[in-house]
Amino acid sequence: MNNLYAIADLHLSFGVDKKMDVFYGWENYTDKIKANWQRMVDDGDTVVIAGDISWGMNLEESKKDFAFLHSLPGIKVILKGNHDFWWSTLSKINNFLNENDYSDFFVLHNNFYKIGDYAVCGSRGWQYDAKQTDINIVNRECARIETSIKTAREEGLKPIVFLHYPPAYGEYKSVEIIETLKSNGITEVYYGHIHGSGFNKALKFADDIKLNIISCDCIDFTPKFICNY
Repeated sequence: MNNLYAIADLHLSFGVDKKMDVFYGWENYTDKIKANWQRMVDDGDTVVIAGDISWGMNLEESKKDFAFLHSLPGIKVILKGNHDFWWSTLSKINNFLNENDYSDFFVLHNNFYKIGDYAVCGSRGWQYDAKQTDINIVNRECARIETSIKTAREEGLKPIVFLHYPPAYGEYKSVEIIETLKSNGITEVYYGHIHGSGFNKALKFADDIKLNIISCDCIDFTPKFICNY
């Protein structure tokens, strides 16, 4: 039996000069991530990385960050975060992974990843305080979330949903994303994006959907166990 884990917001910067150590609690964070990951995760396990993976501005600048993750055990299912400026088209990312022999990565983008009877589903999501001018982005993200969930269910799998942005935070709520989750029978979601003092406003529930924060500094830079498969 294998395990599913999740973590978000690694903010790796091995290829660019943008260190997170300057922030409180992030001292030696890559050493912590490596040690905790190796302690928790075995080769047959799967780890979802829910966005903000690398500070690289393009795939070449992110190459050392992918190499770092590649050196760690398990399959890595990655989805886009708001700081993943390196993120390109699905074909370009897959070509980059293939060219570097990074066969332990799967890009979650309008699809799902099968693990046993479960499916890793989701997308980036969007800001919980989105403006009216963002409606096209919100609708596109809702469509991606729904596609991921529905195609997984068509395969007879149980969806486990991951987002980068929280669907609700403090007094704000992404109504469209919440409704998409509810209409597709989702009762629990895992997300990142929030850091530091922002944890105080993180919600545990929104419209009866359980919300689990997996930003790495919130979970002590340790992959969070989700389930067996």
